[in-house]
Amino acid sequence: MLEANIKTQLQSHFEKLREPIELVATLDEGAKSRELRELLDELAGLSDKVTVRYDGSHERVPAFDIRRAGTDIAVTFAGIPMGHEFTSLVIALLQVGGHPPKVSDDVIEQIRSLEGEYSFETYVSLSCQNCPDVVQALNLMSVLNPRIRHVAIDGALFPEEVEQRQVMAVPSVFLNGEAFDQGRTTVEQILRKLDSGASEREAATLNEREPYDVLIVGGGPAGAAAAIYAARKGIRTGLVAERFGGQVMDTLGIENFVSVEYTEGPKLVAAMESHVRSYDVDVIDQQTATALKAGELKAVELENGAVLRGKTVVLAPGARWRELNVPGEQEYRNKGVAYCPHCDGPLFKGKHVAVVGGGNSGVEAAIDLAGIVGKVTLIEFADELKADAVLQKKVRTLKNVDIVLNAQTTEITGDGQKVNGLVYQDRATQSQHRVDLDGVFVQIGLVPNTQWLAGAVELSPHGEIEINDRGETSVPGVFAAGDATTVPHKQIVVAMGAGTTAALGAFDYLIRHSVEADSEAPETVAA
Repeated sequence: MLEANIKTQLQSHFEKLREPIELVATLDEGAKSRELRELLDELAGLSDKVTVRYDGSHERVPAFDIRRAGTDIAVTFAGIPMGHEFTSLVIALLQVGGHPPKVSDDVIEQIRSLEGEYSFETYVSLSCQNCPDVVQALNLMSVLNPRIRHVAIDGALFPEEVEQRQVMAVPSVFLNGEAFDQGRTTVEQILRKLDSGASEREAATLNEREPYDVLIVGGGPAGAAAAIYAARKGIRTGLVAERFGGQVMDTLGIENFVSVEYTEGPKLVAAMESHVRSYDVDVIDQQTATALKAGELKAVELENGAVLRGKTVVLAPGARWRELNVPGEQEYRNKGVAYCPHCDGPLFKGKHVAVVGGGNSGVEAAIDLAGIVGKVTLIEFADELKADAVLQKKVRTLKNVDIVLNAQTTEITGDGQKVNGLVYQDRATQSQHRVDLDGVFVQIGLVPNTQWLAGAVELSPHGEIEINDRGETSVPGVFAAGDATTVPHKQIVVAMGAGTTAALGAFDYLIRHSVEADSEAPETVAA
């Protein structure tokens, strides 16, 4: 089941195991159970510290525990953790086996100090690049605190359970049987929800930070490039971000990153973060900026009440999925309305879904979903698709994809629990049409994350930060880069170049500002 090179890598990883671990499986005679047995047997054969048993009694089949021998420390997978979850499997094996986690001592202590009983269940799909972060965070918590339990569930293997719990987006997390969270999240964010005092303590710590020479807001390609170039100049650099990687984390296949024929968003983000952290950059992740105040020292206010200061600021807040803003969209968000086909597509296996948007992202989504769902209706506002020719050619060969052009989506309908249809208007005839379906994937581009900057810097009519060719904004000492700006092309390589320009512009500003300040100082007269 595992390729030879993967086995070799795993053998090397398993040398880090400090404690013996048991794989305790619950299987039946089905094909998926046979597949899981093969995987577990191969894992057990790679280290004398790993053994496997087939006497489990889990309520879901197939499933298995990874258990530290002789203890209650364990994590559980219901399904076969391959695809994006294979990394979660490897990390769980190592952590249950005593390998220290890569989190701060403060986080470890906070997890261990949680009181009460917590039983987490996370529904995932193996094609979801957002799911592993959640699975790994909750697995870590269950390893460090015996009062915490976690099971990661492959929703595709338990469709009746998914239907009964109305899971229509992944990752979906339940705590003690009740809905707890949806979407990508981190261990720090989970702790904030469980520990009411965490945010205040965090804010107090951040308020003690000394001012930065360059403070970068945003951890996407533009922010990462700005951080690297600023740090290489030897100036005090800070980077604050809601999530490192930004929108790139939601991108599966990347085939136009120069010199790299193919990569995936999470892999590129991991490489970017490793590169940034290799320099002396103060990375402050999982924080949302809410306001910018100009002055000799620029102040960035955060959602938790903390304030960070910088002599210069580089704004790189990126963008988010654009919404349709039609009736039903918010009501049925994560109940059939989705924005990530790679993440949520497997939950609609065999069903009828619509993709709204005929650009590259929309057509790519239709192509990917066509291999999973029963039927795709692709709806485009214009009278022709806007995607690259190669994508248009591909989508038109798919027999289970219908293309509707010159159509304006006017409503998403549902039964109160989940989506059951979409209404669009033919823009040529003004006639109304309804499509009965089970899900709607919205792929109509991006909107800049700049609502918190209104009145602080000059914004375009589209809400983009106005910049010149040096990355300068309307406020001296404040620069900007990436998808949130007026740069005409929203591409990863463009954002990286713009981030570099902004950082070098900030460095130049610091030098000139220092010179100007020195020239204004009174001359010293010799006695």
